[in-house]
Amino acid sequence: QVQLVESGGGSVQAGGSLRLSCVASGLTLPIDAMGWYVEAPENQRKMVANITRNGATNYVDSVEGRFTISRDNAGNTVFLQMNNLKREDSDVYHCLVVHGAGRYVSWGSGIQVTVAA
Repeated sequence: QVQLVESGGGSVQAGGSLRLSCVASGLTLPIDAMGWYVEAPENQRKMVANITRNGATNYVDSVEGRFTISRDNAGNTVFLQMNNLKREDSDVYHCLVVHGAGRYVSWGSGIQVTVAA
């Protein structure tokens, strides 16, 4: 059974930093991509950043230059370094793992990030 364990969230003042981590376990097929998403209206989730197996990254415009996504392939871990945090970055952040040649998607339960003005 695939498990994604997120950590590193919390509360911080605007301008501060946080580093999110997500460790994936129980995988039987290779990981294709990993990412971080936040909750959006109508039970949707919006991409913040993702990273492919080859290290290619993609960011939503609002975090470009402030957030950095990285992954440790050996450890099945994805990180999100968040710098110069803004109040509007406050949300529940979910880890995503795509595996099995894109056939399977697994989600973490989410971790709260709160940025105070």
